[in-house]
Amino acid sequence: MKFISTRGQSPAVSFGAALTQGLAPDGGLYIPEQWPSLPLSAFDGAHSLPEVADVFLRPFVAGDAIAGEISQVTRDAFNFPAPLEPVTADGRLSVLELFHGPTAAFKDFGARFLAACMQRLRAGASRPLNILVATSGDTGGAVAAAFHRRDGVVVSVLFPKGLVSPTQERQLTCWGDNVHSFRVSGSFDDCQRLVKEAFVDAGLKARFELSSANSINLGRLLPQAVYYAATSLAVHRAHGIAPDFIIPSGNLGNSVACVWARKLGLPIGRIVLAHNANRAVPDYLESGEWQPRASVPTLASAMDVGTPSNMERLRSLFPDVESVRDAVRAHSVSDAEIAARIQADFRQYGKVWCPHTATAAEVYARMTPGKRPDARRIIVATAHPAKFREIVEPLIGRQIEIPESLAKLFSRPVSASDLDPALAALTSALEKIKQ
Repeated sequence: MKFISTRGQSPAVSFGAALTQGLAPDGGLYIPEQWPSLPLSAFDGAHSLPEVADVFLRPFVAGDAIAGEISQVTRDAFNFPAPLEPVTADGRLSVLELFHGPTAAFKDFGARFLAACMQRLRAGASRPLNILVATSGDTGGAVAAAFHRRDGVVVSVLFPKGLVSPTQERQLTCWGDNVHSFRVSGSFDDCQRLVKEAFVDAGLKARFELSSANSINLGRLLPQAVYYAATSLAVHRAHGIAPDFIIPSGNLGNSVACVWARKLGLPIGRIVLAHNANRAVPDYLESGEWQPRASVPTLASAMDVGTPSNMERLRSLFPDVESVRDAVRAHSVSDAEIAARIQADFRQYGKVWCPHTATAAEVYARMTPGKRPDARRIIVATAHPAKFREIVEPLIGRQIEIPESLAKLFSRPVSASDLDPALAALTSALEKIKQ
């Protein structure tokens, strides 16, 4: 299996090279040169996440140095559950809980897979790998946890100053050792722009071996497709139905992962993207014009992305707006609607949503059975509500129990440096780390 750039101006590379490089030399994102197809029978006997991951990922690593170790990689990465829990009594609505990993967010799956792969791919390397991470909240914490104290890797986490929750900021700044945290004076889009500029800067590439751990990295996106594969298989086996997924969406990595799983043949029905007030994608589907814009801060801060990188991957699959409309639907939800949905679903179902999950729950509430009264719909819960206690607790009128994994972080010292949103400032910071 080889991987090519969405922009078509870079040579095809192996799985390992795509992971290590992160971004293609022409600035594009890596996608498969040819798409494999997996019949459902290929998953016979595969039920757990590591078992499904082993089957799903094998075509992508075929011919790569890591192919012989992929079973161990999946066992290392997928060592916590992604349970599907009923919301309604009839089971027509469920929630896929992706927050049972070390940092209580769905990003743990991709970050741990990427770290497990990198550790094996980098064995014996002569100089350290510098991983740059732009984060709107959850990615940086998951990557920091996954790579903390791993030999041969230096991690730099860039997050927008004042635009992540207090709990998220603690997760981004409590590591030390080989993890360095930077508060950028700007938005997530500024952080993401800095990372992309670094990857195409000839001077930086000569002085540092750079890679990414954002959802622009193939090694983040592919493992996220695994939990959609496993969940859709479980529902299809039990009920003979391809479930619909309603996905909180920001940089579109989690959403495109679901699209990729369906493209490989998994039994997935409709894919509905739930956006906050950053509505570049819903507006594109409505108007047919792609107009990236500056992000705006919302209660669902991890989704505050005005220029979603993975739109490039989505449009490489579906080159015109009509085909994108056939593939996905997208809706925008206001802060007031997010808050109201947290309150309403706590009263009706006893469920406590984080603001991102509440965005998806609000989109579900707008949907009607229509011609598909037997449809099974799944809300994707991307983060534990304890990460957003300051928002959620006043709305539900009670305290949220903090998972043990998060509680441990509050005992650690924190450290971060301020950074201007300019490539020269990032270069200077990386040089200081190198010294």
